Amino acid sequence: MQPRIPATVITGFLGAGKTTIIRHLLQQAQGRRIALIVNEFGDVGIDGALLKGCNDEACRPGDIVELANGCICCTVADDFIPTMTALLERPERPDHIIIETSGLALPQPLIRAFNWPQVKAGVTVDGVVAVVDGPAVLAGQFAADPRKVEILRKADVNLDHESPLHELFEDQLRAADLVILHKADLLSVAQVEELTTRLQREVRDGVRIIPASRGEIAPQVLLGLGAAAEDDIDNRPTHHELAGEADHDHDEFVSFAADLPALPSREALQAAVEETLRSHPVLRLKGFAALRGKPARLAVQAVGPRLEMWFDRPWRADEEPHTQLVVIGLKGMDEQAVRAQLRAALDAAHTTAAEG
Repeated sequence: MQPRIPATVITGFLGAGKTTIIRHLLQQAQGRRIALIVNEFGDVGIDGALLKGCNDEACRPGDIVELANGCICCTVADDFIPTMTALLERPERPDHIIIETSGLALPQPLIRAFNWPQVKAGVTVDGVVAVVDGPAVLAGQFAADPRKVEILRKADVNLDHESPLHELFEDQLRAADLVILHKADLLSVAQVEELTTRLQREVRDGVRIIPASRGEIAPQVLLGLGAAAEDDIDNRPTHHELAGEADHDHDEFVSFAADLPALPSREALQAAVEETLRSHPVLRLKGFAALRGKPARLAVQAVGPRLEMWFDRPWRADEEPHTQLVVIGLKGMDEQAVRAQLRAALDAAHTTAAEG
């Protein structure tokens, strides 16, 4: 019998930096053949496309699988089990499997899925890694924008600990074998120590909390934990299980993809996105854009007030340059208003460019 393949489950709230950490891991794979399963919450697999651009032998396109049909913990039978089975049946099996969950996924149901007979025989959960957005948590948030927390607190501030965001955060920490306190470069030494102490109260005994910045974590820290988490799932109960509830839902969140016309400039896109973030309860916005006269694809990542844009790779000869943004927000967000605002801002930029 072949030895079981170790798998690492990487969880974390929206914009915590999971993709950045995985990109760095793949670039430092040192000969390991790593299969990557990306669970994208939006209608379009943006995170998977970002990771495919890492230009490293460890993340060849055939080793990357996107599960874009919704939260991985809700589609275990339909998506995850068949994907794992297919990986195990490949002639050249991976040395390690990395699973990036959606920012909204509960890790516990996914861990339980590793006990399915067709998976358990070939794979073990080497470890569950929770990525925490340090500056956000320090400010009492989980999605990096205080406006979103205020929306959840509006009815009664005393119910803050019952909010869906807090429950999800608790579940990620309770399931973790390792916690990455990310974006530590944006914190002081005292703040890192404060957060580490706070987080230590939420995790199980023996779980380490490691500060990191820009995804720079050595593979030997993330891999080889040997946790066999699927055999320890009863010690990682969810908030709902502790409350005697069996099911969960994601009705608190909405997601959609916005297709936009060709953009006149990077500045025009930045202005449109920033205005949209100010005007609507958007938790996260991400995607790719085509700029007129530019041969490269512009990647866009916005979390709360932070907006990043960079050219990640040239457009391939077999693809038509296009702009597509995935918007993730709280329930009640007006999808049509968000689409209209993005288009109106870009139309204004087109008019300004034409007049100039």
